[in-house]
Amino acid sequence: MKASDFISNEQIKYFSRKSDLRGSIVVLSNWVAISLIFAVVAVWTNPITIFAAILLLGGRQLGLGVINHDCGHGSLFKKWKYNKFAGQWLGAAFVFSNARAYRSGHTKHHRLGGTKQDPDLQNYVNYAVTRDSFRRKMFRDLTGRTGYKTLIISARAYGKKAVFDWVVAQAVMWFVLFLCGHGWLYLLWPAAWMTSNMVIIRLRNAAEHAAVPDQYDPDPRKHTRTTLPRLWEKPFLAPNNVNYHIEHHILPSVPCYRLKEFHRFLKEEGILEGAEICQSYWEVVKRLILPMEDQPNEPAPNA
Repeated sequence: MKASDFISNEQIKYFSRKSDLRGSIVVLSNWVAISLIFAVVAVWTNPITIFAAILLLGGRQLGLGVINHDCGHGSLFKKWKYNKFAGQWLGAAFVFSNARAYRSGHTKHHRLGGTKQDPDLQNYVNYAVTRDSFRRKMFRDLTGRTGYKTLIISARAYGKKAVFDWVVAQAVMWFVLFLCGHGWLYLLWPAAWMTSNMVIIRLRNAAEHAAVPDQYDPDPRKHTRTTLPRLWEKPFLAPNNVNYHIEHHILPSVPCYRLKEFHRFLKEEGILEGAEICQSYWEVVKRLILPMEDQPNEPAPNA
């Protein structure tokens, strides 16, 4: 389906306006938050701050992934060369991804969303799941098993050039922390990516497309979900307005800093009436788990 099925060409142009200043603020705010997390642990080093940092850095890593995502759409900055640079060197490389490869696959996701040909379908088609299955998924994520598997698969899929870029990005981060006298803090970054970030990515993927009204309806209001996060959920699961996902699928050219306004417009126009909009990520989690009366007695051990 096309955005013009919902809104006029003038409205499409209005909401698709790009601002280099606002795009820069998005990127800068993410990196300032990362720097502050490291700084807090450097000043007050104890198990509590280290644990909190690993949790918070997982959310900031999602933020960098969203920067890669938005730059892949060419929606963060006016010029493509700025999007290309920021997507790779201020986003993807630091979270073990690759901007070019991600862009190619994600374009297919938008084109084939709501069909059985969606390349991302495997991330959410099997929900809702049993409670035991959901616990096992969380355990694999938190113990690093999912992260290790993801890293190996990504390295093979993206190739040597992408891995080289990862090494460069990680070395830069370590060197900056080393110059600040706290090189050991870098260890928090891969620790977060291997654990809290894996949980966050799983929940974010599922929140966007899992257990929706109709997985195979091309209308994004049927195969996509928008989640309005609670205040404490936003730093972890909704950086850079990534939670406005129906809106993003209706018009992918809308920059993340205009998605909230676009959401209000669609709601006022009645376009979101009947769409899947959850009031918290906890509400989403409850939809991802089968009701007690539907739980099988002996769930499959590898589900």
